[in-house]
Amino acid sequence: MRRLVGVLAVAALAAAGFGIARAETRQGPLSISLFASGFNDPVLVTGNRSEPTRLYVVEQGGLVKVLVRGRLRAAPFLDVRSLIVAGGEQGLLGLAFDPNYATNHRFYVDYTRKPDGDTYVVSYRSDGVRAIPSSARIILHVPQPYPNHNGGMLAFGPDGKLYVGMGDGGSGGDPGNRAQNPDELLGKLLQVDTTGATPPVVRALGLRNPWRFSFDRKTGDLYIGDVGQNAIEEIDYLPASATGLVNFGWRVYEGRSVYQQGPLGPGVLTMPIAQYPHTEGCAVVGGYVYRGASVPSAAGRYFYGDDCSGTIWSLTVQNGTASAVRTEPFKVDQLSSFGEGPAGELYLVSLKGAIYRLRG
Repeated sequence: MRRLVGVLAVAALAAAGFGIARAETRQGPLSISLFASGFNDPVLVTGNRSEPTRLYVVEQGGLVKVLVRGRLRAAPFLDVRSLIVAGGEQGLLGLAFDPNYATNHRFYVDYTRKPDGDTYVVSYRSDGVRAIPSSARIILHVPQPYPNHNGGMLAFGPDGKLYVGMGDGGSGGDPGNRAQNPDELLGKLLQVDTTGATPPVVRALGLRNPWRFSFDRKTGDLYIGDVGQNAIEEIDYLPASATGLVNFGWRVYEGRSVYQQGPLGPGVLTMPIAQYPHTEGCAVVGGYVYRGASVPSAAGRYFYGDDCSGTIWSLTVQNGTASAVRTEPFKVDQLSSFGEGPAGELYLVSLKGAIYRLRG
């Protein structure tokens, strides 16, 4: 069974307790219900606020499909199957709509392109129904030395800028020490000029594989699920008020523990707010802070999970510290991503083809 964000077989992982107090299982009213199914390797669900009835489903193989009021539209929104390398951790990995999509119809995708599997971030326009292929414009190209740890998440921040998550380039243990090298784009959180006119700006370094990150739509705070090496999975956090360069520590640190002795690159070292050992999973999947209206009891809680175990956790942040960490009373087999709808509702994505919605 392939894992988009897995690092090693669970049976081979080191097992030890690290970091924060263990989450407590919550026997509460939260649940999930099947929202849609029949997709091929879905890796993301997203929407934009100007289209309250639509959800966009990103399939790893290169299609973006559209759900209108929960029903699948026959024609895909985007088809880049002929352009990309897909499989394992490669493929069509990210999608973000311009904050002004209602008027400019611009959106952005992240994929690993033929023939070499390098990362490309590409701008498109749509006609309001489908992407216009001739509008494609490359705004970022990052060579990839290995086929794994591609990152792939795209999201607009509260500053209106586009952010791109880049993994460390792959293999194991970051053999090129790219995540700590300020002159490399790998292992970084990048702020990208959507016109492609200026080079990307490194906003954070020391990331191994930030498969999924998000900005809280109410506060602007940043949450990153960074996939660990062989012992610890972590959630990194930055408040919207944070300034300056941040260093999340990889490969010197895995979670809050030393992975490999060595010098740190620039930036303020910032430890994760939450972590869990590989006795509980093997590949973290970052999610969203719930800001919808359907489940009031979940308001303000950040949800995340694990690809291998299917476990879902949630927490709140108070004064920069995780609190009320709990295990939710449901799991998602082969969890690949979370999704946030136009109104802030939360979706959970299974690589097996199903999309679930959080319920109260």
